[in-house]
Amino acid sequence: MNTTAQARAAYGAAPLTLRTGRSAEYQVFADVTARLRAAATAAQADFPRLAAAVHDNRRLWTHLAADVADGDNALPQALRAQIFYLAEFTDHQSQRILRGEAGAGALIDINLAIMRGLTDGQRAHGVA
Repeated sequence: MNTTAQARAAYGAAPLTLRTGRSAEYQVFADVTARLRAAATAAQADFPRLAAAVHDNRRLWTHLAADVADGDNALPQALRAQIFYLAEFTDHQSQRILRGEAGAGALIDINLAIMRGLTDGQRAHGVA
């Protein structure tokens, strides 16, 4: 392939994908959860990979906590409180995982539950 063809391939029009807010949130959870799952199975052999996955998951939940703590957040107050509690739990559980006191199963389960909620919400609104 010549230089011009390579440039066209690299800089050609990117496919346009439209995502709803929920589908974008779902994709972030799916990506983080997949990395967490893969790292959890290789935890003994590759602790740095597990630490990186736990860190990414913790960053996601820290962002969610900040979002639901914002007074302008449109979610119902009870749901915001539940999400904030899950963020606190995730932080605590992440510390335990990094100290070798726990596995990543609880974090994976929480993320999967959130993902189910996001897809149920999409179906309820005629999206997906």
